[in-house]
Amino acid sequence: MTGDAVTGDAVTGDAMTAAAPWYRRATRWTQLTFVEDDPLHFDRELWRDILRRSQSTAACISAGGYMAFYPTDVPFHHRSRHLGALESGDLFGDVVDDARALDMVIMARIDPHAIHADAAAAHPEWLARDANGDPVPHWSFPDVWLTDPFGTFYSEFVPEITREIVGRYGVDAIFANRWEGNGIISYSEAARRGFFDATGRELPTGDDHSTDDWRAYLAWRSQHLSRQIAQWDQTVRDLRPGASFIPNRGSMLTRDLDPELTKDMYPAFFVDKQGRDLDEPVWVAGRVGKRARGMYPTRQVALITSVGPEISPHRWKDAVSPGPELQSLIVDGFVQGTVPWFTKFNANLFDTRWIEPLVDVYDLHARAGELFGDRPFVADVALLDSVLPDATDPSAAYATDNTAEHGMYQALIEARIPFEILVGDTLTLERMQAFRVIVIPDGRRLPAAHRDLLVAYVASGGSVVADGEIIGTGTGTPDALDDLFGVAATGPVRTGVRNNYIALTDRHPLTEGFAGAQRIIGGTRIVPVQTTTDAGVPYRFVPDYPDVPMEEVYPREPARDPAVVVREHRGGGRTVYLAFDAGAIFWTALQRDHSRLLANAVRWALGGPQRVEVTGEGLVDLSVRADDSGVAVSVVNLDNAHAMRGQLRAFRAIGPQTLSVSAPDGATSARVRTLGGAESVVPVDGGRIEVATGAIELLEVVEIRW
Repeated sequence: MTGDAVTGDAVTGDAMTAAAPWYRRATRWTQLTFVEDDPLHFDRELWRDILRRSQSTAACISAGGYMAFYPTDVPFHHRSRHLGALESGDLFGDVVDDARALDMVIMARIDPHAIHADAAAAHPEWLARDANGDPVPHWSFPDVWLTDPFGTFYSEFVPEITREIVGRYGVDAIFANRWEGNGIISYSEAARRGFFDATGRELPTGDDHSTDDWRAYLAWRSQHLSRQIAQWDQTVRDLRPGASFIPNRGSMLTRDLDPELTKDMYPAFFVDKQGRDLDEPVWVAGRVGKRARGMYPTRQVALITSVGPEISPHRWKDAVSPGPELQSLIVDGFVQGTVPWFTKFNANLFDTRWIEPLVDVYDLHARAGELFGDRPFVADVALLDSVLPDATDPSAAYATDNTAEHGMYQALIEARIPFEILVGDTLTLERMQAFRVIVIPDGRRLPAAHRDLLVAYVASGGSVVADGEIIGTGTGTPDALDDLFGVAATGPVRTGVRNNYIALTDRHPLTEGFAGAQRIIGGTRIVPVQTTTDAGVPYRFVPDYPDVPMEEVYPREPARDPAVVVREHRGGGRTVYLAFDAGAIFWTALQRDHSRLLANAVRWALGGPQRVEVTGEGLVDLSVRADDSGVAVSVVNLDNAHAMRGQLRAFRAIGPQTLSVSAPDGATSARVRTLGGAESVVPVDGGRIEVATGAIELLEVVEIRW
C-alpha cells in the first residue's frame, strides 16, 4: 500500500470556509435511505427539522441505482412507482433543496447491486451468473436479479446514471453501496472473457481459494474493480471538478484494492460499521478511527452508525437502538477521530426514540470540537497491526481483527494507556519513532522487513512488547527478533495446552500487583524458549501436570522454562517477550491477572510517566490531542454492564477523574476549559499540572492551554 496521496490536516471543529473541499466541510452526517413507498408519507418538515436540530453539515440521500427517487430519464433506471404522490415528483430533489438551504454538503447514494425484471429481460448481459451460466436471483426479494460487476452494467449504466445525477443536481459526491457485486465471482461472459484475456485462464470453480486459478482470479478481480471505481470517479470529476465518487468501504479501507489505481481516490473514507455485533465491545467504534489514522494519517474518516441495531446475522432495519448505545458508539468514534454519521433506513418514523439522543450527541460533538481544535493525536504507545493483506485474496476477513488484537486493545484500555494503531502497510522507522513503546499482538506473520524495522527501532531507543510466535519457533532458522528479545526457541509451539501456569520467580516491576500470588494463569499456545543473554526472567512456566482426575491436579516440578523475558538495551530501549498467547488468552478468558501483566509490561517498557496519565474509577477510553498551544484530553465513560456485550440501556456515571499532564519547558501555568464550560488557571508543579474533573456520565473533554 502506498502512502497518503491526499494531503491536508484533518479538521475536527466546525471552523470551515466555503473554499474548503466538500469532505472537510462535512463534520456531521445525516444519511436517509429511502424505501419505495416513502413518497406517500414523507414528512418533509420533520426531516428538515432533524437536519437543523442535529446541526448536520452533510447529507447522504438515496438517489438511484436499484431504484430512482428522482424523475430519471435513463432507460431501465427503475423509478419509485409512488413519485407522483409528491407535488414535485422528486423526493431526492426535495431533500437536496432542504439540505442545500442549510448550506450542507450533498452526497447522492446509489446502489447498483440489483435490477428489476424488465431491465433483466432487456439486458441479460447485465446479470451475474452462477457456475452453470444461469442468472442469479436476489437472495431476499423475488423478480429482482443481481448485477454483474464485470460487464456493461457497471462500465456503462452506472456512469450514465452518475452523469445524470451529478449534472442535474450538482452534488458534491456519489456514494455507492453494495458496489462490488454479490459474492466474489460471477461466471458471466464478460468475466470469462476479461479474465481469459488477462491471464489465459478459465474462471476457477470450487471452494479452495488457494489454487493457482483462484489466486490469479482474485488478483485480477482486485485490479478490475480498482479500474472500475477509478472510471466512476473520473466520470464525476469530468462533470464537476472537486467532486468524488465514493464506493462504500469497511474497516479494510482500500487494502483489497490496487493502490496505484486508487491512490488519488478516497479523499475521505466512509467506514460502514453501523453497530456492534453480539460479542463486540463499545470501543470497536474508536478502533475504526485509530486504524484508519494508522493507514492514512491525514485523511478524514466518517464512521457510519445506524440508529437501529446491527447484530449480524439479524436485520431489523425499522427498529431503534437504545439511546445510550447509539450515543456511546458515536462518541467513542469521534473521540478517536472519526466524523459522526448516522443512517436511517426508511423515512417513515415508526419509532422516534432515536431523535433526541442523536440531537444531543451531535451537539456534544460540536461542543467537543471547539476544545479539540485542529490538534493532531499523540500517544506514547502504539499497537502494531503488523499483517500485510494478501493481494491475491481480497475476499478474506480483515487480517488482524482477531482475539490477539482484541486482548491487547482491551488490556491497554483497562490500563488507561492512551495509544494509537500503526498499520504495517505504511510502516516506516520515522513513524515508529513517534512512539516510545510498540505493542505487537500475534506477530507470527510479521514480515521480514518489519522485523528489521523493529530491530532498528529498539537500537534508536524505542521499546517493544510482544507475545507468542513472533520469534523463530522451532524452524531451525534464526530470526532477527530472537536476538532482540534475547531468546531462542527450543522446540515447536505447543498448542491446546490446558491447566498452564506461570510462576513469579524474580522481583520485578512486571510482578507488581500480585501480592499473595505465587503464580498466575499462563496460556494455551506455548513457545518453549531459553534465554541467550543476561535478560531478566520474572516469570517461568510451571511444568505441565494433569487437570483431571482431581486427585492428580498438583505440580510435580518447580517452575523452570522462561515465560516472560525482559531486556534493557544499550540504546535506552526495553523489550518484553511473553512466550505464550497473552493477548488472545486475555480476550478469551478476560482474567484480570492477564490484564495486569500486560499493563505492567507496557508501563515498564515506557520507562517513566506518560505525557498524560488519568486516574480514577471505572473503565474509560482515552484520547490525547496536542500541539504547541496545548493539549485536549478526552475521557469516554465505558463503565457499563453492557460495554462488552449487548446494547447499552442506560449510563452509569463514574466519579471524578484526575489528569496529570506533562508541561512544556518554561510553562508556569495553564488555562483549563472543560466540556461543561468550566474555566480555571492551574499552576505547573514539578513539570506537570493536575486537573480534577467532576463525575462523568458519557464524556469529558479537558482542554489545557499553556
